Amino acid sequence: MIVRTLCIAALAATGLAAAATDAAAAEPPRWGFAVVRSGAVVDSMRQAGSWPDGLKVEATPGGPGQVFVKFPQIGMAAGGVAHVTAISQSADWCQVQGWWQSGADEIVAVQCHRYGVGPIASWFSVTFGYSAQYLPAPQAFGYVHWDGSAVAARFNSSAPTAVNTAEPLTAPGTWRVTLPGLGSAGHAGNIQVTAVDPAVPARCKLGGWSATTAAQSIVVRCYDATGTLLNTGWSLTYHRERAITWTPQSYRFAYTFDNAPDTPGVYLPTPYPVSYNSQSGGVQLSRSAVARKQVIFGNTGYRDNVQVTAFGYGSEFCNLFAPWESYPAYVSIRYVTCYNGATQVDHPAMITYVAR
Repeated sequence: MIVRTLCIAALAATGLAAAATDAAAAEPPRWGFAVVRSGAVVDSMRQAGSWPDGLKVEATPGGPGQVFVKFPQIGMAAGGVAHVTAISQSADWCQVQGWWQSGADEIVAVQCHRYGVGPIASWFSVTFGYSAQYLPAPQAFGYVHWDGSAVAARFNSSAPTAVNTAEPLTAPGTWRVTLPGLGSAGHAGNIQVTAVDPAVPARCKLGGWSATTAAQSIVVRCYDATGTLLNTGWSLTYHRERAITWTPQSYRFAYTFDNAPDTPGVYLPTPYPVSYNSQSGGVQLSRSAVARKQVIFGNTGYRDNVQVTAFGYGSEFCNLFAPWESYPAYVSIRYVTCYNGATQVDHPAMITYVAR
């Protein structure tokens, strides 16, 4: 039984005050994803991981809006990153409070909130991943976990000598992340950012993004429950022509960047490398109403996961209006919904998808 008092001790004892942990090339990747609904019910058809067949993700409720997600047999003494996205028809967001090893398992603590209300038992989609293998270009994969004061974990798929960095900027709650060796000639790939704070309501987003052939340069901005800039922890993952988790090559994945959210009708974002589908089915976005963006990825699969991150300067945030619908020929994400406070607004967002 996982209890809340043990959670707080584990949060303090693990990554929140750790020195930077670089992934070791000899260690196999570990990863998992799941959808948790109705407080602590794990969706049996929306979970998968690097654990042996037959094992399942479990979830245990903690305090109000808090859930402990147990990924079986992939426990890590340190390292990795976790991401979470709320699934709600209200202005809900979820953050990660921390993650730690419990026996052979990995526990990820998730806390959800509703704007103007407080903690809430929201549905959510969650991932955990640890990467340790290098990739030939143009494939790229990198992550950073900032623990509130320093880089606690990082990985860069270009070379063992490539070191990701995070630099606090002058404004509070703002950082510049540099991923050397993962550069591109213009924008390409996908980025996900999640707040990591064990105690304070927090949400994070992409505040800016530039790319050269030498590196990706990314701005992270974080806010408190009222939309004020906040110094907190966070996880960031950049992936290009790879899934957000280090899944096998047989897994299907896709991503896109809704960078013109008020475009009427169907459109494909440009530049085209910000959208990608590992299958031949393509990518399609369509605006059905204000703040309602449907995303379709063709030729995808089941046992899948979706993550969403807002992009922009202000305190807007995005979630999933409802669980996505998976069919033999495509997946329909209906809808990506963004908020300014409790008001739905058109706002740029990055969306990523992975399926077994």
